[in-house]
Amino acid sequence: MSGIKKAFEKGKAFIGFVTGGDPSLEKSYEFILKLVEGGADLVEIGVPFSDPIAEGEVIQRANIRALNAGATVDGIFELVRRVRKVSDIPLALLTYLNPVFYRGYSEFFSECKSAGVDGVIIPDLPFEERGEVLPDANENGVDVISLIAPTSKDRIKSIAADASGFVYIVSSMGVTGVRSDIETDLKEIIDSARAVSSTPVAVGFGVSTPEQAKNIAKIADGVIVGSAVVKLIAEHGGNAGEYVREYAEIMKNAIRNA
Repeated sequence: MSGIKKAFEKGKAFIGFVTGGDPSLEKSYEFILKLVEGGADLVEIGVPFSDPIAEGEVIQRANIRALNAGATVDGIFELVRRVRKVSDIPLALLTYLNPVFYRGYSEFFSECKSAGVDGVIIPDLPFEERGEVLPDANENGVDVISLIAPTSKDRIKSIAADASGFVYIVSSMGVTGVRSDIETDLKEIIDSARAVSSTPVAVGFGVSTPEQAKNIAKIADGVIVGSAVVKLIAEHGGNAGEYVREYAEIMKNAIRNA
């Protein structure tokens, strides 16, 4: 349906994440392009929200910074439009259901289409309830990306069989954040998903080092890195651009060499 499949056409995909509006929308625009320059195949843009329940401290603080800087849903759509003028990289919004519901499903997904959003990730939307948004998403050619957690177990095949865009495998229990060790049997989850679906499988939550990325890329189609990028932005603020580009390049090379 969307352009997300392009991220996986040339091999293992590196998926980077920024919180839109942290520290400003202007800088988010720069950081997205730096991710692209460093080799990102898809970029997730976090829509700032007051209660991002899937996020750890690093991205929670980024949400607060973005909201304090005046970021809005309209601002995020405008950010996407700016990126679209210079890049055709697949883009996915990570949002929570409340902003989507408040705006109205039809209007939200219509705006996604007009701005150039390829997919939407909604962590607090249960798989069994995704039918609430699918008609409007499908009408506008926007993939609603499903998440599979280590606790999904018997639901893994059901979720994967109905997936579009890519299957988002959550590497560890808990919220997002840098982890020194990922102990989940990811291969078992990935094998279960692939048994019923040809949709690409990407792993996120806790991935931060080249070694972790390389190991995950051996068994998955893509690697998602969020908190480590956001942490660089928190540390360097408006001067984070080159740090983001260099980090993306290191991670992409690790994934490419898996």
